[in-house]
Amino acid sequence: MTNNRRRYITGFDGLRTIGVLGVIMYHLNPELFAGGYLGVPIFLCISGYLITDQLLRIHDNHENFSLKNFYIKRIKRLYPGLLLMLFTASTYIFLFQRNLLHNLHQIFVTNILNVFNWWEIANGQSYFERFANNQSPFTHLWTLSIEGQFYIIWPLLLLFLLRRNIKKGNLFIGLIAVSAMSAILMAILFNPSVDPSRVYYGTDTRIFSILLGSALAVVWPSMKLKTKISSHDRMILNIIGLVSMLVMLWLLLKMKATSPFMYRSGMFIFSIFTTVVVAIVAHPAAIWNKILTNPIFSYIGSRSYGLYLWQFPVMIFFESIFTNVASHPVLYSVIQIIIIMTLSELSFRFVEQPLAKFDYKKVLDYFKNLPKANVKTQAIFAVCFLLTTIGTAGIVEAVNTPAPKNVDNALVKEISDNTKDNKQANKKLIAKLKKDKSNENTSQNKKYEKLAESKPVNQQLEQYGLKQVDLQRAQDIKALAIGDSVMADGSNELKKIFPNMIVDAGISRQMDGSFDLLNSYVKQGVLPQVIVIGLGTNGAVSPQQVDEVMKIAGKKRNVYWINVHVPTRPWEKMVNNTLYGAKRKYKNLTVIDWNNYSKSHPDWFYGDKVHPNPTGSIYYSTFIAKAILKNEK
Repeated sequence: MTNNRRRYITGFDGLRTIGVLGVIMYHLNPELFAGGYLGVPIFLCISGYLITDQLLRIHDNHENFSLKNFYIKRIKRLYPGLLLMLFTASTYIFLFQRNLLHNLHQIFVTNILNVFNWWEIANGQSYFERFANNQSPFTHLWTLSIEGQFYIIWPLLLLFLLRRNIKKGNLFIGLIAVSAMSAILMAILFNPSVDPSRVYYGTDTRIFSILLGSALAVVWPSMKLKTKISSHDRMILNIIGLVSMLVMLWLLLKMKATSPFMYRSGMFIFSIFTTVVVAIVAHPAAIWNKILTNPIFSYIGSRSYGLYLWQFPVMIFFESIFTNVASHPVLYSVIQIIIIMTLSELSFRFVEQPLAKFDYKKVLDYFKNLPKANVKTQAIFAVCFLLTTIGTAGIVEAVNTPAPKNVDNALVKEISDNTKDNKQANKKLIAKLKKDKSNENTSQNKKYEKLAESKPVNQQLEQYGLKQVDLQRAQDIKALAIGDSVMADGSNELKKIFPNMIVDAGISRQMDGSFDLLNSYVKQGVLPQVIVIGLGTNGAVSPQQVDEVMKIAGKKRNVYWINVHVPTRPWEKMVNNTLYGAKRKYKNLTVIDWNNYSKSHPDWFYGDKVHPNPTGSIYYSTFIAKAILKNEK
């Protein structure tokens, strides 16, 4: 007699452990764990495989399948932990961080309806910038919406196809084809010069991971894999598992989320290798299920859902209190991990597990017996009731809560307005530079001395140490500035000093996106004599990346690199040390020490302690100008 009971593949807990630890470590330090965000495709591949494998097993065994029971099981498994986290975070926001009340009701509803990823896209929420307007503790929940959409739609679609007697081979080909189309769409929509969050969040551009897992289930059903196979076949399985695991782990550590390669097939390649690992772990004859099965992995894997839920709220709320992360990168990370694990354990033990097994038909009996229940049961109920009540108050209040009128809102507007203005101005400047093919800066001291007397400009900036002759000279200097949101924030003042400066600054930009940008200016023939780089706010800068910039710039151009003031991130010192190391290597590289100049002036910055406020922007731009004008004579 055939045993049709579903196998519990313990090794998947090991994969879940790798996935959730990767994501958490990436959010804590994206430089040391550059590819940790790829833990998400691991979860998606496993989910696609398990759900499809279950549905196909039921169909092949001619068992009765209840969509209602399927959905109820999903709800009982996923919603208790999600609701607890949402209400707890809402309670904290309502009591201690009311600047985050705006849109809280929409965030809550869209998460319940599993469309939060599309809400994030519609509202311009960046996954890669945790400054200014993106301090949301819910940013990471986009992936749960994609899984939720899959759980809702895929069973219906698969049952429809199976009832129409679709052949397994055609089903497999179809799933692979749609996966490939999704990966191609990701590559097409990716633009290295803008924040890639649209591509990162979209169901259409991320569904390939979960569909690859589904395709695997069609040709690799868990119940039909043989325990006894030849030693030769077992060796092949284990070797394939080893190679795939090594590739997966290497990409998990090295592939940056802002790397163009990641969007142009990198994540798809990672998902393919992950799917192969899932296949090998699922096979009972391979050794990999045993390797990934141990008490630690079982513990973390069983709580991986809660760990994923709680990580971002803990980090965001923690960082709002302890802003000097750069001074204590290890200690603060350890503290946050302890808090995340504690909350996850409490959620798993007292909410997720009990409610997953709870018979909701007996809910009235539960309340009737509550006065007679033990202290632990009453305490759990009291805490959950309190969090739900206060959290609901915050969600309700959020309906009529406008966007906060504070300095951070002014920052968002400043960056947005400056970015739009820069795009329009850059088109004209690029056309101008194409006509002036020399792209060199010529010195005409007598001309500038006369203009300084007859037609002075930007006189208000003379009090910041800029001479009128220098301000006149700055009017003619052709320059290209490439940076992130800090530069975008200060670009308005910078362009007043250098009206012929192309300012190409984007939110969340990291080093990986700068090379294509620089090369695009090279191809257009408009790379000027002066190049200003303002990158490093959103992630570390490696010596190799500096080498690449200097290679593109060439030896005849002068490169001015603004170091970073980002005390809320652990990579501040790494970036600045790298730049000083490069300065010793390249004679045409000047490091503008904004960090040292500004660190004793907290009044120059907005609340995030990173972006200059209107006062700071003047000091930022004039400090940069003085460094450039000192050399460009």
